[in-house]
Amino acid sequence: MQSRFTLEVCANSVQSAINAQIAGAHRVELCENLNLGGTTPSHGCIKKSRDLLKIKLNVLIRPRSGDFLYSTLEFEQIKEDIIIAKKLGADGIVCGILLPNGKVDIRRTKELVELSNPLSFTFHRAFDFSPDPFEALEDVIQTGATHLLTSGQKSKAVEGVELISNLVRQAKERIVMMPGSGISSATIHELIKTGASEFHMSGVKRVESKMAFQKNISLCENSSNDFTFMESNVERINEVVQILSSKTTPN
Repeated sequence: MQSRFTLEVCANSVQSAINAQIAGAHRVELCENLNLGGTTPSHGCIKKSRDLLKIKLNVLIRPRSGDFLYSTLEFEQIKEDIIIAKKLGADGIVCGILLPNGKVDIRRTKELVELSNPLSFTFHRAFDFSPDPFEALEDVIQTGATHLLTSGQKSKAVEGVELISNLVRQAKERIVMMPGSGISSATIHELIKTGASEFHMSGVKRVESKMAFQKNISLCENSSNDFTFMESNVERINEVVQILSSKTTPN
């Protein structure tokens, strides 16, 4: 029996989410501040995306950039954001917490999974910062998460193909392994070989501002140009959709 591959697009705005849908993506992971690895999107961003999307909508819950070791206050914030995302119609929650030693925080993540129920729960790339990926996989499964997003503990998923393949075999059908980071039409073929059936990409492209007047100052220290921004690109996403659509995978 055959079933299609699933492509999830990490969208950093309502427009990016719309572009993902136009391109043929099957699901959106909504976030903001993609240049910082993604943070929790605003309530307005979630609501407007939900209003305009017919495909599934997952919401990243990450209170700040940086590591994945969260204080009690941050943990409470995460729980509040999950409750709000559910009320706004999200189909899934994307989150993850680590302990000081880098291992998966099973207890607190499990609490978030239970709070998210009946929505799907993706443990995100916090996994890639754990010391032992095979132990971490078993820990994530223990939390009850339905999906695991990973780049194979490399900066780009194509560099982590060997580890991803091993993790897919270890996971069997206990959790959905989803390779992500740097996926494009140039790399998707190698990632299909891992045995994964779901993939995660942003497909962003730099967009030039339509401002006629541009002041030569910067809003933040690390900004090279405040008159451009990144947005998910229909063509880049559709290229991957077409490749996946031409192939089949065992169900």
